[in-house]
Amino acid sequence: MTLVFPPVKLGPLPWDWSRTCVFGVVNVTPDSFHEGGRHPTVEAAVAHALALADQGAEVIDVGGESTRPGAQPVPLAQELERVLRVIRALAGRLRVPIAIDTYKAEVARAALAAGATLVNDVSGGLLDGEMLSVVAAAEATVVLGHLRGLPATMQEKIVFGDVVAEVIVELKQRVRRAITAGVRPDRIWVDPGLGFGKRADQTLVLLDALGRIREEVGYPLLVGPSRKSFIGAVTGQSVAERLIGTCGAAAVAVIRGADGVRLHDVGELLPAVRVADAIRRASAP
Repeated sequence: MTLVFPPVKLGPLPWDWSRTCVFGVVNVTPDSFHEGGRHPTVEAAVAHALALADQGAEVIDVGGESTRPGAQPVPLAQELERVLRVIRALAGRLRVPIAIDTYKAEVARAALAAGATLVNDVSGGLLDGEMLSVVAAAEATVVLGHLRGLPATMQEKIVFGDVVAEVIVELKQRVRRAITAGVRPDRIWVDPGLGFGKRADQTLVLLDALGRIREEVGYPLLVGPSRKSFIGAVTGQSVAERLIGTCGAAAVAVIRGADGVRLHDVGELLPAVRVADAIRRASAP
């Protein structure tokens, strides 16, 4: 049986789950694995965000620290400076919600005050003990990601017995911690963390098992396959060449049960997402 979620708010907007939600990525970092240095000014980042919304993104996800494997932490003040200028410039101009992509509570707090309404935390609240309280106080929507360790070292010691079962257990734990901290259950999404502390083969297994993860965790599922290393492991292609591979992964994610997909290339990939969406919903009981 397919789990059906009741209508909720996606940030300030109503969301009825009638289609897969598309998060458009805006990285204001010089070392992001794909967009590093592409938006060196506030004006460039804002223009990119507005373009993504025009292309069909339903959430704009702004990040100021790269979480690619091996990425080094960014000082708090620097991350704040990067993201707040962009979020303030976008607030009131976008017709879609703004998410802040961070695992730091102070960054989330400031971003929510500046106009963001969602928090996308790759660690699911584990790397900063204040994060869930900040989300709860703001009545924000949160995406609880799955990650073991730190981005800088997450690929060094990867140990899973059953990657799907363990990710399910750990996502459930993150959800319980969030609810205990006061986060509203109807504001919680989960993300299995494709490529975050997982080998390529483990990531492929997770992608294939999204339906099981969604059903067993019991919360909306955001998936981020965009241009990631598991695509390169399969195709032998560089990050710049992984658009078509991302198209395949995003389509499978939707068919398997993702409620949202996080993409760099919204305009190019939205038709594939919508076709996959139509197939999934046509075959639903």
